[in-house]
Amino acid sequence: MNSRRTFIKQTGLFAAAVAVAPSFACKPIAKKPIGLQLYSLRDIIKNDIKGIIQKVAAIGYKEVETYGYSAKGGFWGLDSKAFASLLKENGLTSPSGHFGMDNFISGKTSDELKSYIEASNVLGSKYVVVPYLGGGLRKTEDDYKKIAAKLNEAAEMCKTAGLKLGYHNHDFEFTKFGNQTGYDILLAGTDKKLVDFELDLYWAVRSQVDPLALFKTHPGRFTMWHIKDIDKKNKDVNTEVGNGAVNFKSIFTGAKLAGVKHYYVEHEFNYQPDELGSIKTSFDYVNKELL
Repeated sequence: MNSRRTFIKQTGLFAAAVAVAPSFACKPIAKKPIGLQLYSLRDIIKNDIKGIIQKVAAIGYKEVETYGYSAKGGFWGLDSKAFASLLKENGLTSPSGHFGMDNFISGKTSDELKSYIEASNVLGSKYVVVPYLGGGLRKTEDDYKKIAAKLNEAAEMCKTAGLKLGYHNHDFEFTKFGNQTGYDILLAGTDKKLVDFELDLYWAVRSQVDPLALFKTHPGRFTMWHIKDIDKKNKDVNTEVGNGAVNFKSIFTGAKLAGVKHYYVEHEFNYQPDELGSIKTSFDYVNKELL
């Protein structure tokens, strides 16, 4: 009886609280912030980094993913601290960045990776992402096994610095070696506790790979997505998200299974009417239709 009375008393108090503050009880679940891979603006950002970042924020983006960093040139001429300040001034964060890793993966040097880790920590990032693999590194099945081993090595360095390693795909990873693809080899050969994957939906769908099947086979590993659409008339170029051939609404049903934490719009070619117009159209669709 005491437990029953206690239950009735507690539920009564909760009901009273709801009556007084219904907005608290019915508070909607916050949407995940929408990010932009800044490579989308590569032809204009180099000329006006501060102005472009302001415009990106004004569209509504809350996160950006960097590319092209070097210890000498920084981020479009700004060192890490200055770029971090610029992002903060505009209400933006940079959870991840694309950093060229061919020298590390080929065994030449780890110095670049150390500089990437340092820059990422200044920005308050979470991930150092491998954006691409040079053709000479990925010709055979054994090559992909060696790449997986080097990714684990890089991931250990990132872990020591409080970061994680990510891997971004193109289409070549889906080349088959017997019954498995290069991507299969990377997923199987990397430590799932250390290496996350950034799935580029454009390249996956264009390669006739079902993202939902990947999520089922490797749940929780795809913590970042590139949201990029395929032009209906020419698969070699992009179109604004929602205007093309990719069924994003179906793919987004697997978001929880994938483990996605960060969504990045990307647009590389065929801007309509221009770069900023394209990323706004894509932002609006993702914000209204997908999240």
